[in-house]
Amino acid sequence: MSQHVLAKVRVIYGDTDQMGVVYYANYFRYFEASRSEYLRARGGNYTEIEQGGFGLPVVTAHCDYKRPAKYDEVLVIDVHVAELRRASVRFEYEVRREADGTVLATGHTVHACIGRSGKPTGLPESVVKLLRS
Repeated sequence: MSQHVLAKVRVIYGDTDQMGVVYYANYFRYFEASRSEYLRARGGNYTEIEQGGFGLPVVTAHCDYKRPAKYDEVLVIDVHVAELRRASVRFEYEVRREADGTVLATGHTVHACIGRSGKPTGLPESVVKLLRS
């Protein structure tokens, strides 16, 4: 549906668990970092969306773990909008090790659009334009 954006993250020691691999929940932080890069690549950011009176909270998050990532590796996260609906957006992710291109994880998040009241609302046209290619 939309253009892919690549974000890079270097694994810090604090991201790893006792076994020396990236703790599973940190992949969701990497997903978030890549979403921010996606918006920046299109000339926007979450702050502007929030200042406009809207939020995009995660309502679904899923990750399939394929291979472990380790301390100091550079990860490349490919992110794109897979589905844009009236009041929600679905991002899909693929995390690869930069050094050899190995796919480490894939996943997706679904975000509902809410207004200042915290209730669901349609995506404003400005956000739709930001998310579309």
